[in-house]
Amino acid sequence: MLNAGLKAEVNQEPWASLHSDTSRPFGKPKSGRIAVKVINHLGDEVMKVFRMG
Repeated sequence: MLNAGLKAEVNQEPWASLHSDTSRPFGKPKSGRIAVKVINHLGDEVMKVFRMG
């Protein structure tokens, strides 16, 4: 379905890793803040910015 929508070949393994409730590891940003965005199945979204200690 994704391949047809994009009219291109999509490597399914990396794409599947995005469908998770566990974050990938990342370094602490210089700003000391991260933003977390949650989108539910209805398309409603909420974003919150957190300070990292």
